[in-house]
Amino acid sequence: MGWSELKKKKWFKIVTNTYILVLTIFVIWMTFFDTNSFLIHRKLQKEIDKLEEQKQFLKTEIDKDKETLKKLSNPKELEKFARENYYLKKDGEEIFIIEYEDSTANKN
Repeated sequence: MGWSELKKKKWFKIVTNTYILVLTIFVIWMTFFDTNSFLIHRKLQKEIDKLEEQKQFLKTEIDKDKETLKKLSNPKELEKFARENYYLKKDGEEIFIIEYEDSTANKN
């Protein structure tokens, strides 16, 4: 198969078309080598999605904290919270912390 026979083939004419060659080079350049390449764009989009998920999680945490603060504005709720979480007590009061066998086995 010589050069002249190869030039007559339909697929060779399509592949050697100037517009097709330029378009192919352009697509390869934009996909892999450009500063705004498809690969970088995809990586940045994944990071944006991850940050959006984190943003949503933090919004729900803020809502929970706001609800807790609203509850703690009541003095009785504040006292209950302090007693349960920080083991605070009133003067002259004794606190007994009861641990069950299950809870002590998990700590060891």
